[in-house]
Amino acid sequence: MNDLNPPVKRFSANPFAIVRDGDPAALYGAVVAIGNFDGVHRGHRTVIGAALSRAASLGRKAAALTFSPHPRRFFQPGVPMFSLSSDRDRLRLLAATGLDGAFVMRFDAELAATSAQDFIEKILVGRFGIAGAAIGFDFHFGHKRAGSPEFLASEGKRLGFAVDIVPPLEDEGRPVSSGAVRAALSEGKVVEAAELLGAPWFVSGEVIHGAKRGRELGFPTANIRLDPSCGLKHGVYAVRMAVGGQCHDGVASFGIRPMFDAGAPLLEVHLFDYAGDLYGQSVDVAIIGWIRPEQKFASIDDLKRAMDADAAQARDALRRSAGAFPVLADGEALC
Repeated sequence: MNDLNPPVKRFSANPFAIVRDGDPAALYGAVVAIGNFDGVHRGHRTVIGAALSRAASLGRKAAALTFSPHPRRFFQPGVPMFSLSSDRDRLRLLAATGLDGAFVMRFDAELAATSAQDFIEKILVGRFGIAGAAIGFDFHFGHKRAGSPEFLASEGKRLGFAVDIVPPLEDEGRPVSSGAVRAALSEGKVVEAAELLGAPWFVSGEVIHGAKRGRELGFPTANIRLDPSCGLKHGVYAVRMAVGGQCHDGVASFGIRPMFDAGAPLLEVHLFDYAGDLYGQSVDVAIIGWIRPEQKFASIDDLKRAMDADAAQARDALRRSAGAFPVLADGEALC
């Protein structure tokens, strides 16, 4: 099993630059790692590592080239897509890899209709002046996904930039991919997801007011509304919350609260040994361990007993994973 809390290194002394359809001067001439990078998992980081190595050999900056919204959301707007990271969190994760910045291209009808040839000549070379590119073995681009890694490499030879095609990455026979991470989370296999990601999966959001039932039960909670497409299995988890640079252990329930209103899914986090007002604050919650499925109990007393047991199991799981937290936020670990 890999280290789930690797040290953060900023290989670049420059601030992380973000170019969104504006002047690319801050990253012009960089070596680019191309991809959607949803979750910035270990497979993505091998592509990024290839770009960093190539950039170092050429004395150039290294940047990610990614897209917003995810192309799948553009082509299938009515089909929910479980995103592993919001646009903001994806950039925070990318910033922690040592890249100098990111080109974030708006994926719209115009870009979808751009041929693979024009994408290379007019965008990669004409607009961004790339010195090189790194791309995963299965990433396709351009109109109708006609552009393959091999086509990019052949055009790179013609146009004068280097291309590194990164082979698939496996973890004990499992493919390391965003789809594999989503599948693991949908089954509550959060340790498996963390192994694929290289760190525990996390969500971010603002703490909102809830029904205050947790306080009445002796378990006050910080409530966070996640994206409706979130595919995390409904259940109880051991978690770590980062807020204001401080890390706090806790237990959380994600689901529809079948004992009460069976409403829209909500993440309800109870922090251990914490007293303070979190309303309105932006927090990160790392999902560390699975405890049990969400369920409806025969009585409130049964629920309280289960919550006591959940808290004990969560404390134990967190003791065994001391220090584990995602690497993010401007090149520094939050906890």
